[in-house]
Amino acid sequence: MINRETALSIVKEYVKNEGLINHMLAVESAMAAYAVKLGEPVETWKLTGLLHDFDWEIHPTAAEHPVAGAPILREKGVPEEVVHAILCHGSHPDFPRQTALEKGLYACDEITGLITAVALIRPSRSLYDLESSSVKKKWKDKAFAAGANREEITRGAEEFGVPLWEHCDFVIKAMRTIAPQLGLEGNLTPGK
Repeated sequence: MINRETALSIVKEYVKNEGLINHMLAVESAMAAYAVKLGEPVETWKLTGLLHDFDWEIHPTAAEHPVAGAPILREKGVPEEVVHAILCHGSHPDFPRQTALEKGLYACDEITGLITAVALIRPSRSLYDLESSSVKKKWKDKAFAAGANREEITRGAEEFGVPLWEHCDFVIKAMRTIAPQLGLEGNLTPGK
């Protein structure tokens, strides 16, 4: 198993966009929180979340990402369980989601982007006062955060076996733990 430092070096080697790095950190935080809640191997879940989009800038199409990135991860010593979960986070028919790890990554991926977008339009620009009710209010506005695929968010929660808005609350709380790192503490401090 590679460590987080090695995984982060892989991310920084292939990803230059700070927003994309923050997205991967957000997914990592959500995956870590779910691993704890479900009694799953935390390091494995964290690595999966952190590395899942490492190849997006070099393979920016659904046809390539993440399939073309998998050999790179294998060369770097990433465990096959992690590589396979990353392969399953898209809609590729050859990689159906079966394990909790695979379903968890799919469930946590898109929703973090929507949560981030909602946090950024709030007066506080913070996760600390964000609740799922605010995300729900923006849900029907398809023009808002149009890149966050609502169908995939819904399917991800269903496959993972968690009610959508409960899932949203859980992911918000996980992301709060790294709000400063994500640039989402806004003008608030933790607990305010």
